[in-house]
Amino acid sequence: MKILGVAGGLGPLATACFMRRCVEMTDAKSDQDHLEIALLNRPSTPDRTAYILDRSQPDPLPALIGTIRALEGLGAGCIAIPCVTAHYFFAPLQQATGVPILNALEETALCLQKEGVKKVGLLATEGTIRTGILQKAFSRRGIAAETPDWANQCRVTDIIYQNIKAGRPADATAFAQASASLLKKGCQCILLGCTELSVARDELRLGEGYLDVLDVLARASVLACGARLKPAYKTLVSGRREETLRSV
Repeated sequence: MKILGVAGGLGPLATACFMRRCVEMTDAKSDQDHLEIALLNRPSTPDRTAYILDRSQPDPLPALIGTIRALEGLGAGCIAIPCVTAHYFFAPLQQATGVPILNALEETALCLQKEGVKKVGLLATEGTIRTGILQKAFSRRGIAAETPDWANQCRVTDIIYQNIKAGRPADATAFAQASASLLKKGCQCILLGCTELSVARDELRLGEGYLDVLDVLARASVLACGARLKPAYKTLVSGRREETLRSV
């Protein structure tokens, strides 16, 4: 199997969640059936959204390039970045290495297309929303994306930064309000388009109707590295594996 390189620390808890998802998704009978993973956890990397919204803030790209090249040096056969907003820098990061980087944006769009979703609600950082990186990937596959209004986007931002990144429990009421606002717009499912929201999902034990970008990236990582995928993870949108993911 290929070694999976993980550009971690963006944030740290989301990285830990991603690693666990990779293990949970692998159809393994022994230790030797699991992925070999080279992890570089760099929480010192400047905040991606802060830079996207205000170019006077520290640029995370040099640190991200350093991480990618270090993973290449560790023998990574492919690289995963468990941070959606960091995919804003995908092109220069891929140019900086000969190792293929898994594109969580395109993998998510492909997943939605294969599972027949035509309209998705998007919960993500303000940086991801503003750049339109997910919306553009969806549009290329004929998928419409709805985003929260200002009040609900503020709720999502607080969950990401004031709750999860700050080591506090996710605000269940705020999460429910933001989700409901998108469902009222006719969305078939809601995308957790920030890996901190993946952490919140586990905390809040969300039911059906969500697609988790961290699930999509973990599944792509297992397959790209040549490991066996558990059959239960061939579909991700329905939420039928909720009991499994609660323990992640």
